[in-house]
Amino acid sequence: MNYRHAFHAGNFADVIKHIVLARILTYLQDKPAAFRVIDTHAGAGLYDLDSDEARRGGEWLTGIARLMQARLSNETVTLIKPYLDIVRAFNPKGELKAYPGSPLIARGLMRPQDRLVACELEPKARKALIDVLRRDEQARVVDLDGWVALPAFVPPKERRGLVLIDPPFEAKDEFETLGEAFSSAFAKWPTGIYVIWYPAKSRRATDALAQLVARAAVAAKPPGKCLRLEFSVAPQTDGAPLATTGLLIVNAPYTLQGELKTILPELEMPLGQGGAARFRLEVPRP
Repeated sequence: MNYRHAFHAGNFADVIKHIVLARILTYLQDKPAAFRVIDTHAGAGLYDLDSDEARRGGEWLTGIARLMQARLSNETVTLIKPYLDIVRAFNPKGELKAYPGSPLIARGLMRPQDRLVACELEPKARKALIDVLRRDEQARVVDLDGWVALPAFVPPKERRGLVLIDPPFEAKDEFETLGEAFSSAFAKWPTGIYVIWYPAKSRRATDALAQLVARAAVAAKPPGKCLRLEFSVAPQTDGAPLATTGLLIVNAPYTLQGELKTILPELEMPLGQGGAARFRLEVPRP
């Protein structure tokens, strides 16, 4: 899978991932102690929805554009407001022209005491990310392979925070690399929150990853818990664009599962393609 994010920015997978990211960071704000966000594959930071890449894919039209027009319950509106407020901040005239990636979603939910480390190896994406975070003393862009950075940057000195692992899945062995890198980092920092994104195209690969992550979580001292979320906008067929996005969330806030049970059913209609979407939310067996 070749995942150049400029083609996919603001799609349904971004919407699901960034809602989860925003809910976790909102939870972390409840305590005054500082937290750190480590983004292992940060990307360009901000995506122009009028660019050739975004126009060619047009995936944001069935993602963030539909969400912003959807009629939702007051409870769900309240829960996703921190996320949508950040998106609107980059579109002050009310038209969707830009979409913020994970580093800017995280930056929008940080307080003065919090910090962000964003790793990006691809030169053009790294330069773009540096440009959007320029002169930001709370954010650092690192020219380092995310797989190298992951075990190197944990545990952070704040001892609170979140690691977002969102690789491009360009290599055939990316699932194996992800599992090994997570296990290595988790052994060093078993109390951190980890959010792992994956494309759900192979059931065998995704089940194996979920089992590995869940096993590592329950074996930790103190034991952690893994939450698995998959959201499908259409049946996945060979050669078709990605239709199912997956997240593994380790040490999720105790509030998150209940919040997602409120939010996700209301996203099935607006994000579905050719019919209602569907989701699964479970604690995977180790």
